[in-house]
Amino acid sequence: MTPNHINSKIEGLKQELLQHSLYKNIKTVEDLNIFLQYHVFAVWDFMSLLKALQNKLTGTTLPWIPVGLPSTRYLINEIVLAEETDINIDGQRQSHFEMYLEAMEDLKANTYFILDIIKNVNEGKDLFSVISNAKLPTEIKDFLKHTFTIAVKGEPHEIAAAFTFGREDLIPNMFTEILKEFQVNFPEKDLKKLVYYFERHIELDADEHGPMAMAMITDLCKNDSKKWQDVELTSITALEKRIQLWDCIEQEILKNKQSVIKEYGNI
Repeated sequence: MTPNHINSKIEGLKQELLQHSLYKNIKTVEDLNIFLQYHVFAVWDFMSLLKALQNKLTGTTLPWIPVGLPSTRYLINEIVLAEETDINIDGQRQSHFEMYLEAMEDLKANTYFILDIIKNVNEGKDLFSVISNAKLPTEIKDFLKHTFTIAVKGEPHEIAAAFTFGREDLIPNMFTEILKEFQVNFPEKDLKKLVYYFERHIELDADEHGPMAMAMITDLCKNDSKKWQDVELTSITALEKRIQLWDCIEQEILKNKQSVIKEYGNI
């Protein structure tokens, strides 16, 4: 089995994501802010899966010993370098997650939910309990629980599958679709920081990290048919969870529109 085989199995789910009606429903700044307050969890979970891979596939303990293949170590450390300490729009070092938060703050989007979860985790509370108790839609919680179950309990090839096929290989085309709608619906709005975040991800993932991630999958699975089956199942589930996330965000946007219409109708 090969990455091409996996891609053929998940093509339908990828197309469902790329053609999702959510993008066309982000028409106002209020719509955009609802999208941002929930999509930020996917930005956070991307970095969390990456760090899980770094812990599994590179030397992170003392005393240091070489772990796995040098090519895989290079890939993971290269992506961590770019994700955790990239150059932001102002020419300063910053993680992509922090870039996203700054863009949210500029647009007055709600950062409470994500920052509250991080605060609770920093205080030593159990991550899964924090997620369960968060005032978030059930679908968002399920998305996060699924990600962190893989990150905490998954084998390296399963984490790599969720990261590669559920994020890294998907993001360039998906973010391109999002930017298309931004250009149509927000021509007058200053979205420089947000657009920079999306464009930076597209540039890195399409040109460098995506192809390297595919090589990582091959290195981890080799000729082990069971591992390839795990990769296929994990990839399918990761994409299904992303579709549920998109469905949920779209419903939150539409619910807000309906409440505004109802309130306006009562005036």
